[in-house]
Amino acid sequence: MSEFEKMVEMFTLQQKLNDETNGIGWESGYTKQGKLINWKLCIYMELAELIDSFNWKHWKSIDIEPNWDNIKIEIVDVWHFVMSLALEEYKINKKGNINDIVYYTMDSQYFNQFLVEPIPPSKDDTYMIINTIEHFVKDTLDEYGYDKLIDDFFEVALQCGVNIDILYKYYIGKNILNKFRQNHGYKSGEYIKIWDNKEDNEVMMELLEQKAYSAKDLYHELEKLYPNY
Repeated sequence: MSEFEKMVEMFTLQQKLNDETNGIGWESGYTKQGKLINWKLCIYMELAELIDSFNWKHWKSIDIEPNWDNIKIEIVDVWHFVMSLALEEYKINKKGNINDIVYYTMDSQYFNQFLVEPIPPSKDDTYMIINTIEHFVKDTLDEYGYDKLIDDFFEVALQCGVNIDILYKYYIGKNILNKFRQNHGYKSGEYIKIWDNKEDNEVMMELLEQKAYSAKDLYHELEKLYPNY
């Protein structure tokens, strides 16, 4: 599968997920229940969770390695909302379809770096990465749109050791997990997020590390492991 095809698939799946979760026409800024949608606030909050995956607290566990597995998950979560912002901007401003978004995305100054093997980060990179994330937060809070935030996203992802193959692998996994959550009462509050002392994200990550799953098989595997209290 080419890089273009991977990007198109991720944007297509995100459009479908947003349509199913928020209702057709969510690009107007409201869910089918009339709830306001703020993708920039979503990005901001996920970036805060990303920072918290690093050992930044000077008063607590100062020698612990950053949680690199969770950092990958948080990068994917940010990507969900960056894509959603792009889909909204392109629809509202009549700038084109998903292919047009992908062509623009692949023109990012960081995209070529995103196609090669990533450089593994280390604990020593913590404050450099946090500084880059803070710049991303600032741009999110300012009036910038997708054109600036996509560069910020790629820069942060690369510093965290995430390239397109890693992003694609875990995005597909998280997309299936999000569907699983919605189908098991996530919105109503009935969903169980901790499975045998592990967050569902961790369970999904462990499955993806074991072998390559199709979307259908991954969903069925989650069904088998889901707690039945």
